Parts: sequence; structure tokens; C-alpha cells
Amino acid sequence: MISELLPIFFNVITPVFVVVLIGYFVGKPLQLDARTLSRTAYYVFIPAFVFSIMSTAKVDVAILGQMIIFMVIVTALLAGVAYGVAKVLRRSAMVTAAYILIATFPNVGNFGLPIISFKLGEIALADATMYFIIMMTLGFVFNVGVANLYKGNNLTALLEVLKTPALVALVPALLVNWGNVPVPLMADRLTTMLGNAMVPTMLFTLGVQLRNIPKITISTDVVLASLVRLVIGGALAIFIGRLFPLSVLTLNTGIIQASMPVAVLTSIIALEYDVEPNFVTTAVLFSTLLSVVTLTILLAIL
Repeated sequence: MISELLPIFFNVITPVFVVVLIGYFVGKPLQLDARTLSRTAYYVFIPAFVFSIMSTAKVDVAILGQMIIFMVIVTALLAGVAYGVAKVLRRSAMVTAAYILIATFPNVGNFGLPIISFKLGEIALADATMYFIIMMTLGFVFNVGVANLYKGNNLTALLEVLKTPALVALVPALLVNWGNVPVPLMADRLTTMLGNAMVPTMLFTLGVQLRNIPKITISTDVVLASLVRLVIGGALAIFIGRLFPLSVLTLNTGIIQASMPVAVLTSIIALEYDVEPNFVTTAVLFSTLLSVVTLTILLAIL
């Protein structure tokens, strides 16, 4: 077992974390603005990456539908587990909402894409990108929806999901793909170059963002919520995935994405809607660190 874990740790997990650590340690001395970096990745590099990958990938509508249903079920069940854990512990409504936020928004971009690329190869990037878009959309829906419900607001903010740059880029990408429309060489090279900048920029930005967490308090809630995200997420994906006739590559890609740590965007939403932001932000950092262990074991099993 050790002989399998060490190569995965050094060759798959370590490169990802080293880039995060570089951002963590150089961000403050260089006075880098995490918001500027994250917005650049969000509005420029991510949509370029989505278009570059999905405009040429072989996308089977039936399989895509199965992937969507697969992740909707996993996410809904995770929300239920998080709600149940919080209720058993008799936590307040706001803490319960925070549990659900942490459980339903994995870091499928910063971590998921590079780890899947390193572990399963470039051939898995199309599936990883689709899961990225599906789970990011579900994350926004669950996070914004739950935050609004617990704050007593209406759900109009959910319409903001439709403006997500990755989703906006997906529409023309699929039209080009399904219509067999050739992409001009200049456009292809442009989106490819910008898309290639996405992963290192997002990992570096994650390090800068983690450095800005004001206070670190590892409570029981932080540990339990992180375990729900990291362990239960993957376990549910393994169990539910068996119900779908997905290929081994597509299924394993979904399982890995479902096992990612908490997304940084979760802390932004928690801060925006005042849903226990310190708790949620600490869970982002703790789950990211803990994922060194959980992801290494998972990748060895897969």
C-alpha cells in the first residue's frame, strides 16, 4: 500500500500543493491582490478553458444527462447528511446552513482539474470539465439558495448562476461542437493559451486567498463538516455511481471531483450572506490541508 501511496503523493498531490504554497508565502510580500487574481481567472481564464476543451470534446448527450443526474443526487444527499449532522449536534440555523454550504461546494476547479489531469491523464479533462461546470452550478444553487432561505430572503439571486462565465462559455462551445463548426485557428490558439493559464493561476490564487484567512480555530464543527465534504462526498459518489452505466474513466473522474475539499467561493458566499463566515472559511483551509491525506488514499484505491 505504501508503495502505491508515495508515488501518488509526490507525483499527483505534491505539485498541486506546491503551487498553492508558493501563492501562500509570496502573496503577502509581493502585496498581491487575491480578488484581482481570482476575478481574472473567473472571467477570463476559466471561460477560455471551458471553450477550448468543450468545443472539441466528444460530448454524448445521453452520458451528459447521466452525469448531471449522478451529481444532482450526490449533492442532494450530501446536503441531507450535512443537515442531519448539524441537527444531531443541535446546532443553530446559521451553523446548520454553514454545514450545508461546506458539504455542497467542492473545489472542483483549483484542485479537481489538475489532480485529475495528473492522475487520469489529459483524456479525462473533458469529463473533468463537465463535472466542474455541473458541480460549480450545483454549488452556487445550493449555497445561494440555502443562504437566502436561512436569511429569509427571496431566491432571485439564483438567477445570477446563469451569468456564470463558465456557463456562458459552455453554450457556444457546445453549439460549435455539435454543429461541427470549425474554430478559426487564431481563436483556437487564443482560447488554448488563455485556458492553459487557468490551473496555475487558480492554484496560486488559492494560496494567496488562504493566507488572508483572519483567524484559525479548528473546532469540532470544522472537523466534522470537512469530513462530510471529503469522505462522505467520495463515498456517496462511489455508491451512487454504480447505478449509472458510466465508463470507468467518467465514473472515476466524478468520484474524484466529489471528493475535493471545500471551494474558496464558499467562504465568499458565506461572507456575502453572513452565514458563519469564520466557520466556513476555516473549513476551507482545514479541508484543503486534510485532503492531502484523503485524496492520496482515494487515488490509490481508484
